Amino acid sequence: MTSSSPSPTPPPECPAHGYPLYGQEFADSPAAAYAHLRQYGPLAPVTLHETVTASLVTSYEAALHILRSPETFSKDPRRWAGLQDGRIGPDNPLLPMMGYRPNALFTDGAEHARFRSAITDSLDRIDPIELREYVERSADKLIDAFETDGKADLRREYALVVPLLVFMEMFGCPPQIAEKLVRGMSGIFELVDAEKANALLFEGMVELVALKRAKPGADVTSWLMAHPAELSDEEMIHQLTLLMGAGTEPQQNLICNALRLLLSDDRFAGSLSGGTMPIDDALDEVLWTDPPMANYGVHFPVHDVDFAGTRLKAGEPIMVSFAAANTDPALAAEHRAGNRAHLAWSAGPHTCPAKDGARLIASVAIERLLDRLPDVELAIPAERLRWRPGPFHRALAELPVVFPPVDPASAAPPRRPPLPESTAPQLGDSTWPNSPARTSSTRPEATSTASTPGSAPADRPRWWHSLAVWRRGRSTTRP
Repeated sequence: MTSSSPSPTPPPECPAHGYPLYGQEFADSPAAAYAHLRQYGPLAPVTLHETVTASLVTSYEAALHILRSPETFSKDPRRWAGLQDGRIGPDNPLLPMMGYRPNALFTDGAEHARFRSAITDSLDRIDPIELREYVERSADKLIDAFETDGKADLRREYALVVPLLVFMEMFGCPPQIAEKLVRGMSGIFELVDAEKANALLFEGMVELVALKRAKPGADVTSWLMAHPAELSDEEMIHQLTLLMGAGTEPQQNLICNALRLLLSDDRFAGSLSGGTMPIDDALDEVLWTDPPMANYGVHFPVHDVDFAGTRLKAGEPIMVSFAAANTDPALAAEHRAGNRAHLAWSAGPHTCPAKDGARLIASVAIERLLDRLPDVELAIPAERLRWRPGPFHRALAELPVVFPPVDPASAAPPRRPPLPESTAPQLGDSTWPNSPARTSSTRPEATSTASTPGSAPADRPRWWHSLAVWRRGRSTTRP
């Protein structure tokens, strides 16, 4: 990238515990940490939170082998030796993210197949055309709220909210429940009062399941309930927790990280004349180098095993670093554009079942923002952006931008009907079609000011500005 923060010197780690992945220094420069850890070979000792240790997989080849070998490397945390011998207490803040839940992520074999079939069959009923249109309407509603200000924090005011609105619609979730779910999910990702956050998340899920049991509708929650897998209420709660976790926090990170790249890297400032697809290229680049879930493929050896020159003990956690594996020096970086062999969606039996929908949501949200605000710029240099600490995600704390304020008097009506004032779906009356999809493929405080952003030259051409002019016939009003 054209602008990046200086790489700090990795702190010395205690050999018994390993390199700490939970501090601000790691959040600010994970690439330096991965480079340091590679000196140990394909696996390196790390600390996830204070005394919770793991082996971090930094090699692409080793990661792929582990992800595709469930007979040797289990996803089931009930095998975690530290839980069995008392080293990991019941109040450990990592348990909400790493502890066992009866869902498709933390199970193997027939149990995993049963849960996954319910999830994939239910998600397949979402029409991608309906999804695209809903994301566009959600994006328009959010952009309407700040386009006249000339500045915004795109993380807080846009990227965080778009996935939530989509989740509410897809899962038939009213806003009062969604608020609990988001607060709880954010807390367990950032290890902030994780036990309380997990309780709040569980409370919200209990309410959602009870609501949909009483009044089912055309939504994913109701389809999960009606699936032949016959999920119990407890199993419903944990499948929904998995889907909520995968569909909100990582989704906002994907949108933010791609926007940061588009607004700060000169490689993505070309014109449309070359026939390229810059948004797709930016998403590919982020999924390779800054995946929203950087480190999360936790596995447990089912028995002692020698692997990649390391003796791994049964039940001791091995965490796949998707970010480190994707940037393995053994891979040819110049072949990343258009190449989707990255591990951002994991691999093997636990490959993300919603990757196509997640990519569509991010792509449409970014496209809509750049179409509506073609002169948007970072409000501060990219290297000054703050990152949220945590061992699992790659997450911006803010994304402040500036742009020429839109004159309210010149704004034309949107091209499709806007969302109602209340963006909550009508319970039991979702807009999603209650039938299989028609097609399987369709494509903290604001810190910004009104000053000229320092992230890029003022005369730097933007491909999306040309696109907006073309779409609008050189009009200054929105479509």
